[in-house]
Amino acid sequence: DTIIFALIERSQFKNNSGIYEAGKMNFKDGYKGSFLSWFLKEVECVHAKVRRYQSPDEYPFTENLPEPVLPPLDYPPVLVDPKQININDEIFDAYVNTVVPGITEHGDDKNYGSSATRDIECLQALSRRIHYGKFVAESKFQDPKNHDEYVRLIKEKNSDRLMELLTNTRVEELLLKRLKTKAIIYGQDLSSSSPETNGSASGANAMLADAEKAAEERAKTRVDYDLVVSLYRDYVIPLTKEVEIEYLLHRLDTN
Repeated sequence: DTIIFALIERSQFKNNSGIYEAGKMNFKDGYKGSFLSWFLKEVECVHAKVRRYQSPDEYPFTENLPEPVLPPLDYPPVLVDPKQININDEIFDAYVNTVVPGITEHGDDKNYGSSATRDIECLQALSRRIHYGKFVAESKFQDPKNHDEYVRLIKEKNSDRLMELLTNTRVEELLLKRLKTKAIIYGQDLSSSSPETNGSASGANAMLADAEKAAEERAKTRVDYDLVVSLYRDYVIPLTKEVEIEYLLHRLDTN
């Protein structure tokens, strides 16, 4: 839900492609990267100071961040070397080059700060969702049903067989169906619904039927539900499983 809502929020602004182009903005400090990269670095510097990236499910997109100004928190050791794997570069590339052009109208509305703010929210939500694959992988590894098989395949470095073992096609299909439904519902422009009802159950049902009939049409005005589904099918699910495989391949390194 967080990702879908974040995409809807970003879609209200035009593409504003200039914020993704290195050297497009004239920074007074001489910074040569893109506006989004600069903004993301500044945001992550603040978040790093308040311990965001000490959490095992949070991963920064930028490097050389400042140390926290607060004492470290004591997180239970659920994962083995949780910070070793970070695929945010792949997430950033897919988001900027595929997702943004798909959910926004072409053009430049000058809302650079607002667009970048929404971009960062989308990127952070996607990163958290995809890197959560480490927790999923650990849970699957600990499952007595397949534990010995995982150990054997990890020792063999058999990533193909590991992928087969951890993949549940039926669950993925159900996930994509739920996402389509949510994207259609959340993408509706409810302000265009007629407020007139007769106060009866039939009036409420008529309004609901009208909303359902127009749902797909309205969803297109805010975020394309097909793009949400393809985002998960082509990027989120594969990248999550990539994280799972990488985590499992290193799961026995400390043993």
